[in-house]
Amino acid sequence: MTAYILHLAILVGIHIILAVSLNLIIGYAGQVSLGHAAFYGIGAYVSALLALHLAAPFLLCLAAAGLVAGVCGLGLGLPTLRLKEDYLAIVTLGFGVIVDIILLNLGITGGPDGLVGIPAPVILGLSFRPQPRFLALTALLTLLVLALAAALVRSYHGRALRAIRDHEVTAQVLGINTPAYKVAVFTLAAALAGLAGSLYAHYITFINPESFGLHTSILVLSMVILGGMGSLMGSVVGAFLLTVLPELFRQFKDYQDLAYGALLVTLLIFRPQGLLGGGKLSLKFLRQGG
Repeated sequence: MTAYILHLAILVGIHIILAVSLNLIIGYAGQVSLGHAAFYGIGAYVSALLALHLAAPFLLCLAAAGLVAGVCGLGLGLPTLRLKEDYLAIVTLGFGVIVDIILLNLGITGGPDGLVGIPAPVILGLSFRPQPRFLALTALLTLLVLALAAALVRSYHGRALRAIRDHEVTAQVLGINTPAYKVAVFTLAAALAGLAGSLYAHYITFINPESFGLHTSILVLSMVILGGMGSLMGSVVGAFLLTVLPELFRQFKDYQDLAYGALLVTLLIFRPQGLLGGGKLSLKFLRQGG
């Protein structure tokens, strides 16, 4: 029982990083990302491949996962600067599908069988294979990500992001470089998702494309909406609830995507700001943010 609780706690930490990173895009910058799990998968595969084929140390794998995922976020953000609302949603969704297809068909990724035998983190000769140690590592990285996100949203740059979210044209008139901010937040969020992917790969020790598909993107989006867009604490609450609750109803696993969709619709109708979100959301929540 203790091992199971530790397992859930580790997954909660990883999901908090994912939810916070997506909230920076949707809740604070007012942009859309329906393929966020793709960056999660990129980070996981980069870290796993470096560990398996080059025997790279964990910290290098972790840094490389964040860097490569961030570069991919930059590559996606630059050509989509002028896209908004539905068009941006379609592009990010398509990016997730493309990454999924690549992971399924590349030989180096193991195709649909994935990668096995990913080593546990070792830092300064200390193995983090035992669950309590891995939980401590996950908690430390989660707290660092939360501290970084909190410092960002409370700074001038955070206010600039919210200005872009609330009214992009007005933000431009005030002298805010909106294209640069949108690309920067997309890159940062992708890098953070890549870090979460690295943690996941080295904890589970087995990954395949199924773990990083549309289902996961919907799950992370549901965490953000449930907790409240534009609220870091909301991301924490949403990640906790949607990690723990599905475990309590594992017999209904085939209906989880349906449940997430019903949850989003219900929230939009009865609690549009989410559990802890300060602002209200309309049916165009993906455009207007929290």
